[in-house]
Amino acid sequence: MILRTNVKLNLGLHVLRKRPDGYHDIETLFVPCHEYGDTLEVITGDDYSRTSAALFARYGNPYPEERLDHGEVHPRLAAAEYRLRPTAPQGNCFDLAQGISEDGKLMITIAREGGVDWDPLEDLCAKAYFLLAKDFDLPPVKIFLEKKAPVGAGLGGGSADAAFTLKALNELCGLDLPDECLSEYASRLGSDCAFFIWNRPMIGTGRGEILEPFDIDLSGYEVRVLVPEGVSVSTAEAYRGITPRFYEAEGNSGATNNSFEGKGAKTTVTLGTLRGGTGSEADGEVERSETVLAPLPLEDHRVKNILKRPVEEWKELLVNDFEETVFKAHPELAAIKRSLYDSGAVYASMSGSGSAMFAIYKKQ
Repeated sequence: MILRTNVKLNLGLHVLRKRPDGYHDIETLFVPCHEYGDTLEVITGDDYSRTSAALFARYGNPYPEERLDHGEVHPRLAAAEYRLRPTAPQGNCFDLAQGISEDGKLMITIAREGGVDWDPLEDLCAKAYFLLAKDFDLPPVKIFLEKKAPVGAGLGGGSADAAFTLKALNELCGLDLPDECLSEYASRLGSDCAFFIWNRPMIGTGRGEILEPFDIDLSGYEVRVLVPEGVSVSTAEAYRGITPRFYEAEGNSGATNNSFEGKGAKTTVTLGTLRGGTGSEADGEVERSETVLAPLPLEDHRVKNILKRPVEEWKELLVNDFEETVFKAHPELAAIKRSLYDSGAVYASMSGSGSAMFAIYKKQ
């Protein structure tokens, strides 16, 4: 099964509060964007791959001195310790990476122009397979992924790959899992993975995994996406130093206080220690306490209510809170946003944690 994935854009993104688990509650609107995407092939058993030969032809075989036809794996590639094979002359640049699970049931091959610098068995596609394999007796699977979507741009390309892998395995392996169940599995892989199971406009709350359908009509507008070259922003970097809109009050036994008495009432809060795995917002460690003004939540300021207003009013109302921290570290992104407005956009914003920027123009 060969699939073309897509990415997402965030219309508005509010960081609401720090959670006891080291993550943050957010509110955003996810919308599908088909301007970028990856090519994903998932095959089971001994089925023939139409992608592998093309990938090896474009990016090089895992061992260029040995011919591999139709995805055939040389015995040396089956070693559990085998991970990455550089095909480009640059020191740490890997154009094609391949990994095989210890039990030999999963082979995953990833190709990316400019380099694959992560372990294929740690890719979200592989994690999607392992997640389902815990609960179901899956057959041997080969995954071929050609990455074209930008990495580190806040477009969710890796999350999309994982969600599409879940959907492919569900169909190929005859699991017959409903989308609600696939969405729950996807939420374990990443905060925005579940959105790609549904792949239609959805309000995301919680970590982004709690989804609510949202009707939005942009048929009278054109959306353009710009991904600056050489600028990559990790989610951990975007969260570092951000000021949530509401806080978790000290002495609250982990409960979220969202109803302080009086607008702007002072309270001492602790933004705990952030820890986590690669690619999560909790990467690294940050710990601080401070006394802050804790504003009451205003219903009119919620993302989904702002989005009900005319697009021309969004410029002053619809905010991506990550711009506060990311623009300080990457002022060129702020300059791009200004240039988008100068070019006639009625709304411009950063998507997710950046670095991708997008603009909405009124169709003539």
